Amino acid sequence: MIVTSKDFDKAVVMSIEEERLDAHNSNELKSQLMNLFEEGKSNIVIDLQHVRFIDSSGLGALVSGFKNAGSREGNVKLCGLQKQVKSMFELTRLHRVFEIFPSEEEALASF
Repeated sequence: MIVTSKDFDKAVVMSIEEERLDAHNSNELKSQLMNLFEEGKSNIVIDLQHVRFIDSSGLGALVSGFKNAGSREGNVKLCGLQKQVKSMFELTRLHRVFEIFPSEEEALASF
């Protein structure tokens, strides 16, 4: 899985550089999130602008990260959702759980 991370004062931005977030790579995302939490970084923005497809495993990895961040008094926020991915969040009602922003800048500004 190709993920780029940028460290900012308020949060870490993780950009998922894959077209799919599914059963094949969601465990890798979970472990990368856990590594950040273990480093003491609990505020994370996940940029999904390149992701065109997400399945239940991908959603599960994001929910897992959200819960882990919350238990560390942090937060996981999302940005750059494409239309198909956004509709999955709406279908599963996860758009009510996550704060979703159009851009990385807006997500960072919300911390």
